[in-house]
Amino acid sequence: MPANIPVSRSIVERGDVRIEVLTQGSGPLVVMIPSLGRPAGDFDDLSRRLAAAGYRALRPQPRGIGRSQGPMHGITLHDFARDMAAVIESNGGGPTVVCGHAFGNFVARTTAADFPRLVRAVALLAATHTWPLRPELRDSINKSHQMDLPADVRLKHLQHVFFAPGNDARIWLDGWREDVMRMEREATDATPKPEWWNSGTAPVLDMQSDCDPLSPPESRNCYVEQFGAYRVTTVVIPRAAHALLPEQPEAVANAMLDYLKKIKHV
Repeated sequence: MPANIPVSRSIVERGDVRIEVLTQGSGPLVVMIPSLGRPAGDFDDLSRRLAAAGYRALRPQPRGIGRSQGPMHGITLHDFARDMAAVIESNGGGPTVVCGHAFGNFVARTTAADFPRLVRAVALLAATHTWPLRPELRDSINKSHQMDLPADVRLKHLQHVFFAPGNDARIWLDGWREDVMRMEREATDATPKPEWWNSGTAPVLDMQSDCDPLSPPESRNCYVEQFGAYRVTTVVIPRAAHALLPEQPEAVANAMLDYLKKIKHV
């Protein structure tokens, strides 16, 4: 485990929006965006490891979590991208690597499409390859965070979608925010897919989990086929599913650091 590097907290303001940013380390910027309804704390381990390796890890809290606030209805993914752009601008203007986990990859891609001068590359962690989702997967995702269900029922659904066999899903019983989840889903539904899907023209790291039901093995090369092999680097993390970050933290960090070193010289 890397040394404990202090975390500072600040507020970035943009009109009626206030975004709380957790910052760790110094050096080239890496901005990390969490999954649907999840907090920036999901990146605690990765942030420490990146900071220890000489990077400045920025973790903006989504609107509605921590001290982040702003309109939560009538918005699109472009509004979240503007939040990320304000965070990057307040930290020197980049260009930065924007890293999105699961839903966070939608925001990362939109930021790259809308603000290409600010984005050096996009890292997609456990991005969904198949859409629409099979009904049983959607049902398990919804019931994983349905807080009025018994914990053992939620645990079964968490294990089904988010955690590979042998990994402890109990770590994700807490931390969900239903209001934030609804906001993020509404914003995604309100944004035409062609406006953000391709991440503009930025290089892409597609970090996949080998047990992720949302990205089955037959879809493994889909981003290479869609975006081009010259843009996409694919890495598969063993013994992980859609949660990925708490399942294989060291492997995730090593893959990120390898990619950051690679694009540094491109």
